[in-house]
Amino acid sequence: MADVARHAGVSLKTVSRVVNQEPHVRTSLQQRVQAAISALGYRRNEAAARLARGATMLTLGLVMENISNEFYSRLAAAVEAATAEHEALVVFGSYEESAAKERMLIESMYARGVDSLIVVPSAADHGWLAEHAGLTTVFVDRVPSGLQAADVVLLDDVWGGRAATEHLLAHGHRRIALISDDDGLSSVHDRAIGYRTALAGAGVAADDELVVCGVFEPARVAHEVTRLLGLPEPPTAFFATNNRAAIGILQALRERPERPAYVGFDDFALADVFNPGVTVVRYDVARLARSAVDLLLNPSRVARRVKVPVELVARGSGEIPA
Repeated sequence: MADVARHAGVSLKTVSRVVNQEPHVRTSLQQRVQAAISALGYRRNEAAARLARGATMLTLGLVMENISNEFYSRLAAAVEAATAEHEALVVFGSYEESAAKERMLIESMYARGVDSLIVVPSAADHGWLAEHAGLTTVFVDRVPSGLQAADVVLLDDVWGGRAATEHLLAHGHRRIALISDDDGLSSVHDRAIGYRTALAGAGVAADDELVVCGVFEPARVAHEVTRLLGLPEPPTAFFATNNRAAIGILQALRERPERPAYVGFDDFALADVFNPGVTVVRYDVARLARSAVDLLLNPSRVARRVKVPVELVARGSGEIPA
């Protein structure tokens, strides 16, 4: 700022008033200061300015599984929107299904002075986080293992799994396949509980031959769907526990004559464009993000758990009769 003042031929106080957009600065002086700022490439240090006012800048870390997945990119945008009014800086990191990389990201953010974390945890043990007692952390979408107490924002996964399966049962299906990823994740586990609860409620015995776990990529899902449809008694419907699994089902059915019904968990782009449209269990990602940010900004000695509701949206694929 002293350099800008010398270049513009004004006082340091004048530069400060212009930079801080204070009133009652003559237009001619404002123009001279702005010209000097442009010429010298001066950039306001927001963190220093807040410290000078006795305030601190909130730096929030968001650790996710894979930013290329639409769910995580939407979550990242929602977290940014939820923190905008607090002038927070949000730093993102993806651990790409690697528990070791997840730990490295969290410890790296902690070492660099990140104030708070929102983490979508892997299935690995997170007991080591107790070593970082000063780092405020809220977990989203999944319950972390190995921690006795943690703030968590979850979807109503059991209800969603049950609603999706009951929807298929209502259209006459009795052989309903479950396609899911790592069942060590609480969200996947709970959606499977909802699936089995709905079957039991309808008097339908669960057939483990129709349950596929641990598939992440759409190509692998498509392979498993094709395998299941080749069984002597193939499924007539599918429930996919995430958006990538739903896309895998679409890929598998693209050139097949049969048309089994299917319901996905997580909405995704173009889900309503296909013919038929993809029936999904969806939720408000913005509400998920706001709930996590609210917990971060209002810390408590008692661990809290927030549950975000979900809804079933019928678009056609889940209404195909058996």
